[in-house]
Amino acid sequence: MTDPAAAAWHRLAETSVLLDGFHALKHALRFGAEVPLAVTTDREAALTLAAELAPDVRDTLDALLTEVPENTYRSFVPRPHPTAVAALAVRPAREANLQKLGHTPRSAPVIVLDNPRNLGNAGAVIRLAAGFGATGVVTTGTLDPWHPTVVRAGAGLHYATAVERLTIDELPSGPVFALDPEGDDIRSLKLPDDAVLAFGSERSGLSTELRARTDHLVALPMRPQVSSYNLATSVAMTLYHWSTTSP
Repeated sequence: MTDPAAAAWHRLAETSVLLDGFHALKHALRFGAEVPLAVTTDREAALTLAAELAPDVRDTLDALLTEVPENTYRSFVPRPHPTAVAALAVRPAREANLQKLGHTPRSAPVIVLDNPRNLGNAGAVIRLAAGFGATGVVTTGTLDPWHPTVVRAGAGLHYATAVERLTIDELPSGPVFALDPEGDDIRSLKLPDDAVLAFGSERSGLSTELRARTDHLVALPMRPQVSSYNLATSVAMTLYHWSTTSP
């Protein structure tokens, strides 16, 4: 006899966002995600964790979580999470995200990752953007910002900001401040709330297309002979500077 939870999972999986782990599910629920199915290998342990770390969603999880055998849970996820919780969520409509990204005036910048390569880095940036209240995160190139590894690294905070993949020509309006070692020291600049903050690929830096769209090149302070910062670190430093100079 087919497990009803397994049948529902396989029916929904191809068109849903995988929320891998308790923290991804917790954040997605806090920011309004529609979650049709959530599973765990131990309901009691998951609800105890919720009571300790996220009492605001504990009752929601109590109504939502279905306990499944460990083998069934393992068949749902590429890499079992220590919390043994997984869920499927509805992806926000692209049209709604584009409206958020394009709305003006903006009260917070948009982050652009120009042809990023590392899924974990992209997820870390989305988590940062959510924490700072950025308008959204846009990626260019082939990386899917809704890939399960990105969502896992972002701890489900895709639902707290607008995340989309666009072409350079589709980027939101606003002055583009692109990070580059040859740019002006960021400490001498004030980043406006409607800024588009662009970060090049971890390997090759800014693309020719994005450079052509750039209004200002900006450099982060760095000790001589240190070649670069991690992408997420660069985004964190830039957003922190914006947050300290924004009214």
